[in-house]
Amino acid sequence: MPASDGKPTVAALFARCNPNVRATYGAVLEAARRLGPVRESPKKTSIHLENRTAFAGVGTRKNDLVLTLKSTKRINSARIHKAERASANRWYFYVHLTDPSEVDRELEEWLAQSYVIAS
Repeated sequence: MPASDGKPTVAALFARCNPNVRATYGAVLEAARRLGPVRESPKKTSIHLENRTAFAGVGTRKNDLVLTLKSTKRINSARIHKAERASANRWYFYVHLTDPSEVDRELEEWLAQSYVIAS
């Protein structure tokens, strides 16, 4: 449910999710905060993780998260569900996460690259 002022909240976005989804988000947020300052900016259907600008988007679904990250090049990995070229030097890619253990070294490296691009 939204806050009393009608704005979305992080808690509201997880209200209908399985508990593991919230725990997975916690692992993503913890990894992001190791990179530097991070603000959570809840939207109607997602959460933007921001430093100077958004460096990650987190879409919540009942059984998983869809993590959207930025890259300066295409990343080839079976873990990437979808990749979109936004411009000559910008890619957006989408990773489905179902468990905190999936926030591993590889994903942390992708998160760090996205953080640098948005800084």
